[in-house]
Amino acid sequence: MQSARGTRSVPPVVLVHGSRTSRTMWRAQVAALGRAGVETLAVDLPGHGTRRGEPFTLDGAVDAVVRGIDEVGGSAVVVGLSLGGYVGIEVRARHPERVLALVAASCCTLPRTPLRRAWLVAARRIERMRDGGAALNQALVDRTLSGPAATDLAAGGFALDVMSAILAEVGRCDPLTALASSGSPVWVVNGRWDHFRLAERAYVAAAARGGAPARLVVLPGARHLVSLDAPVAFTRVVLAAVDDVASSGERHGSSAAGAVAVADGR
Repeated sequence: MQSARGTRSVPPVVLVHGSRTSRTMWRAQVAALGRAGVETLAVDLPGHGTRRGEPFTLDGAVDAVVRGIDEVGGSAVVVGLSLGGYVGIEVRARHPERVLALVAASCCTLPRTPLRRAWLVAARRIERMRDGGAALNQALVDRTLSGPAATDLAAGGFALDVMSAILAEVGRCDPLTALASSGSPVWVVNGRWDHFRLAERAYVAAAARGGAPARLVVLPGARHLVSLDAPVAFTRVVLAAVDDVASSGERHGSSAAGAVAVADGR
């Protein structure tokens, strides 16, 4: 693809949403990347958005992203947040030829943490509530987001019945092994106040072990939903990944694996 970003071929971007949300959470990024001349597609995972009612499985989620990549030409920069980050890591490991670079955001807690059992119990209890946890979910949204961010998050509806399935399926993942299995560039992105940052440096180190240029970017002032808390700064990271792929192999070779950056979160 030739675009306004110079005469280089610019790779497309596929965006993968978090749990219980949908592709509409990426509206700000889709618009901004479009203005920058980057072809962008946001997908819905099974059980979410336009695919509500379908069972969530990890294999089905990987297939959804692969279909999205095929739709934009067969290879892409994959950007995933939270659940989407775990799925993106799996796609890169299983289909390395399709993932030109990975931006893995808000997914730096190892799925096999002892806390997962407690989360699974809590998720099943919430799903058994009379309203399926709708009031609790809305309270969390109201507490953490406002304005366009809250509107975009809610526009595709909330999948309140999939969390226990997600926890069970993602519990099968081994992100460190998966990250070390491919050499395409990896950008690990977290909000400063994200509670899922526990293993971020281990993620970067794992990607570097696989020969990947790997970077950690922490956005000040942002929390778990980093793309919604700091949309401009997050989009800049995605554009940096796009430019990294679009640039020559010489630039890739000069990148320091494991580099740590702190971007402006405003």
